[in-house]
Amino acid sequence: MAVSFDGNVLAAKSLARFGVTHMFGVVGIPVTSLANRAVQFGVRFIAFHNEQSAGYAASVYGYLTGCPGLLLTVSGPGCVHGLAGLSNAMINTWPMVMVSGSSDQKDSGRGDFQELDQIEAVKPFSKFSVKAKDIKEIPNCVARVLDHAVSGRPGGCYLDLPTDVLHQTITESEAENLLAEAEKARIFEESIVPANTEIEKAVALLRKAERPLIVFGKGAGYGRAEGELRKLVEKTGIPFLPTPMGKGLVNDDHELAASAARSLAIGKCDVALVVGARLNWLLHFGESPKWDKDVKFILVDVCGEEIKLRKPHLGLVGDAKKVLEMINKEIKDDPFCLGKSHPWVEAVSKKVKDNVSRMEAQLAKDVVPFNFLTPMRIIRDAILGLGSPAPVVVSEGANTMDVGRSVLVQTEPRTRLDAGTWGTMGVGLGYCIAAAVANPKRLVVAVEGDSAFGFSAMEVE
Repeated sequence: MAVSFDGNVLAAKSLARFGVTHMFGVVGIPVTSLANRAVQFGVRFIAFHNEQSAGYAASVYGYLTGCPGLLLTVSGPGCVHGLAGLSNAMINTWPMVMVSGSSDQKDSGRGDFQELDQIEAVKPFSKFSVKAKDIKEIPNCVARVLDHAVSGRPGGCYLDLPTDVLHQTITESEAENLLAEAEKARIFEESIVPANTEIEKAVALLRKAERPLIVFGKGAGYGRAEGELRKLVEKTGIPFLPTPMGKGLVNDDHELAASAARSLAIGKCDVALVVGARLNWLLHFGESPKWDKDVKFILVDVCGEEIKLRKPHLGLVGDAKKVLEMINKEIKDDPFCLGKSHPWVEAVSKKVKDNVSRMEAQLAKDVVPFNFLTPMRIIRDAILGLGSPAPVVVSEGANTMDVGRSVLVQTEPRTRLDAGTWGTMGVGLGYCIAAAVANPKRLVVAVEGDSAFGFSAMEVE
């Protein structure tokens, strides 16, 4: 007799076939069998106490690995709880896929168990969503959500698997044909790069600037652009400023690091090369009075719509690493370097030294009962003492996160995870678990404010 597969087996085979190796979530009706089948096909399932934390784990897994983090939830309330992670992926532009079971299609509108129009519910929080209305649609739907999650500007996608579809069956040969067809139809985008003339304009602006600044964020981290960033900083001698999760792409202790002189750096620079960071609230929208009203922004972003929104002096649409490679190549043919005695470099360096010395004087005090600075110094020194590979530091909780950003030193890329673009409380334990899964050779350190820890403390179990 011909072997038959149900929708659970086909969905699990599709996920494994198309590259999914880890799945985060909470099982229950109607997706328990799907999770079990996925495990049989080599997908590691990490079980959580609630979908919110599982979603945060899946979102940051996408950032750390460059592969879509996968969240599995039950129908109705499970899907709603999972929206926390899906929206976190969207706002931070990280690749993620939420897969939810849903109620039987024939009972739609009749008040079925946990019935919800989930496709409609996820629309504000996803870049692409699809429902498999028949078992034969499953492989293609799985491939599409995985591909959409990483294409262009990464983000969250959603796949809906109704109960009746999961229970439908097809033969093994039919399943293999559907999987092969879906795999063949996958489209992988080539990296977009700007024209050479645009690169020349960018380099000319940096070369002529009196007070240039390089700003980079987690988009550069996602794009693995750290090598090209370091090369650019070393070649040109331009001071740099990372956003909170950009810390570590170039060592925080580098002599051109301007984090300790942030107000001076952004307030006085005349040309700012912004790579993988948006001119949103974290960078004061690129507007005065925080920035000089005449500053010229060179904005590097993989999304053309983002550049149109921000209206920089020059926009370079493309992958951060590729664009920086092109800039470095252009500079190599006609090199320039500000040098340590350049007035701008001297001004930034002096401000950094003054502010760091004041901070170190405060850190040197042992305050009992402790304040924020005493434990941060102890944590900082312990982490630095471990050397390489540097631990992943997960930090959240208002003052804890803000003080930690100033005190804790990042020496390697993608080793700081915090509340991110949305300032989301409760991401900590989900992030920790995902970081441990994605980076098994690194220690993961959670530096948590008490209220933030309370959101997800049970995930310690």
